[in-house]
Amino acid sequence: MKKVRILSLLLVLIMLMSFTLTACIKPDTGNDDDEKNPGGDNSTPAVFDLPYAEGTVLRMATGYNSTKTGLSFHADIFPAGQSSITLSNGETYNVGDLKPTWVEVENVLKIEFEDKYTGTSASDQWKYWQERLDEVDMVSGTASQLTENGVAGKLVDISKYLDHMPNFKAYLEANPIVRLSITGDTSNGAIYFSPYFDGVNDIERMPLMRTDWVEKLLNGEGDFTASASNNLAAASYTPYMPISGTVTVDVVKADGSGVEQVTKNYAAAGNIVKVMNDALAAGTVTGVDAVNMLRDYIDTAYNGYYGTNRADLFIGQNAAWDADELVALLRCVVANPQTLNGTDTVQGLFSREDDNNQRKVDMFRFAGTLFGVRGLESRQDYLYIGSDGLLHDARQEEATYVAIERMNAMAKEGLISTAYVKNETGKTDSYLSNDNGFMHYDYNQTQTVYNETKLQEGEKYMAVLVPVARWNDGTGETFMRFTESWRSVKTDGWGISVAGVAGNDDKLHAALAIIDYAYSAEGMILMSYGPDEFIKKDANGNYVTFNFNGTQMPVIADSTYEELWTLASGNYTNYARMYLGSTLSFAKSQAFEYQCTHAVGKEGAGKISTAIGLGVIKHPELAITENPWWTSVPTVLPNTADETAKINELADLTSSGKFSQSKGKTNLLVDLIRLGYEGSNVGASASEVASKVAGKVSDGGMGGETYLAYKNDAWDRLVEYYENLNK
Repeated sequence: MKKVRILSLLLVLIMLMSFTLTACIKPDTGNDDDEKNPGGDNSTPAVFDLPYAEGTVLRMATGYNSTKTGLSFHADIFPAGQSSITLSNGETYNVGDLKPTWVEVENVLKIEFEDKYTGTSASDQWKYWQERLDEVDMVSGTASQLTENGVAGKLVDISKYLDHMPNFKAYLEANPIVRLSITGDTSNGAIYFSPYFDGVNDIERMPLMRTDWVEKLLNGEGDFTASASNNLAAASYTPYMPISGTVTVDVVKADGSGVEQVTKNYAAAGNIVKVMNDALAAGTVTGVDAVNMLRDYIDTAYNGYYGTNRADLFIGQNAAWDADELVALLRCVVANPQTLNGTDTVQGLFSREDDNNQRKVDMFRFAGTLFGVRGLESRQDYLYIGSDGLLHDARQEEATYVAIERMNAMAKEGLISTAYVKNETGKTDSYLSNDNGFMHYDYNQTQTVYNETKLQEGEKYMAVLVPVARWNDGTGETFMRFTESWRSVKTDGWGISVAGVAGNDDKLHAALAIIDYAYSAEGMILMSYGPDEFIKKDANGNYVTFNFNGTQMPVIADSTYEELWTLASGNYTNYARMYLGSTLSFAKSQAFEYQCTHAVGKEGAGKISTAIGLGVIKHPELAITENPWWTSVPTVLPNTADETAKINELADLTSSGKFSQSKGKTNLLVDLIRLGYEGSNVGASASEVASKVAGKVSDGGMGGETYLAYKNDAWDRLVEYYENLNK
């Protein structure tokens, strides 16, 4: 087990949920009963003490990625022919009206909003306003854009006001990596944006499977039989796990009560991929043959541990699957569509939208989890911290491309959807509604909601535990489960425009008040749940609460739950952003989302949560750890303006270059999965591509070594700054 050493005195969450804001204009909550606030202890509330005039107007160029998800209602939010909507709170809203959350912020803080949001991504929002910052007071942008322009003097340094922002300050003191992630200048500790969290310190993405299909193929007595099946494609994928000997791994007991060990006995069973490949080399292998090979392998390799419920290797609380076993299962799935959906084709792995680069990148993120590669699901670019304490860039490492080679081999065998490979339309909802897709890697709540809307009785799409893989934290290779998909500061945020608030302390202080309020107990609930009318109350008008990760959090009103299904098909995030105006920034609690998760989603998430709690699934830490490999990389690093300018000259490595994760852009890793080295035209081997990325631009490379040197300079300064800060 790793040892964690926190450099700062990690304050216990110091009753964070008991803080409420009292500005110089005291928030008018209409309630003086502290019992209403979860965690309330009747202590003296924290005080924001910078004055501003009542009715101060703030021009807000802020929102989340589209016209539908801004502060106010846009025309495209309403059904065709309508220009208004009545929500479950009984209020009717017209085009241009502020959404309920922002009406409440106006009421509490006694300020007014002028919505200037153009309805684009954070990156494009910043680009639109960057030459017109005198026209806005708060503006969205990516964390890197806001930091870069803060260093250039265009955004307010929020750190200068932290002593007046007790709620925000307490949050940063309790979460060291958050503080590191938003420090934009180590010479003065400057902070140029308010961070956004889609949950924090919890798993983010996870594998999801049609678990009923796994059971249909693998469970039961005797041999698997079927009247028809397809033949397996020629083998392209080769073993990743050992082909001989044994490997012992920790698993959660089937009942979730503790941890036990199971052994993968390759000496007895062989490696299932090699077994199948050898059979393919000798002749035809049918889908029925493949299933029986996999059944026999599970029985022998695990010495009967799973009994006749062999599917539990993949979908059980005591799951122990690895990449090779998954490939064997995918071969069985795509070769047995007649059994699974009654047709002659079925797709194996897919992405949420197979023609959308923003979603296609989830495939290489999954590759990192499958094959033990850090940096493919990083909080910043493709960076991770090595055991040597230095930043490393996955794009410059041969291991990354070896993992991608394996994904391309899966594509060649037809185990990745045809639409993904050809960049054609293919979406989760259609894969599930058409009974034509097996598995992808994504968010639990938004994807398992399809159990309600797209699947039939007896069908089940559920999150499963992450796989066993070879990982090396610098102390030696070990077989374990590790996820890099760990929630921390997201890559978007809101900044305060220097030009916008120049000479106007009322505007400046009001903007700071919004940020501080958002990190109070009251504000965090509002920014996740919306106003009180959407939350369940008891007979005394107090919140009805439930235990969520050790904290009492509000239960949503029954009418809210009904409405989110009517308006957003059960997708909490869409409902909150589009109709309530919450979850647009700041700290989004997963407590609301959890309540809206389908029962199947809760089942899978519960198994994963148990595995995390018992230490069977490991993850990065939001703290400075004794072995730096376990430290989550900050979302932003404090590069100087000159360093940033030089990094931006490395066009292939920028956010719009060859490794973009944005819609409408391209990504080399995605293309390598789809097309291989020949189709992507960047090199003929893993080492060649890694060298080209690292090489100097003047020599035909992409400048990776130069990029990494500047990033490490900033990281070194950040660590030194933080160590000095906590002496």
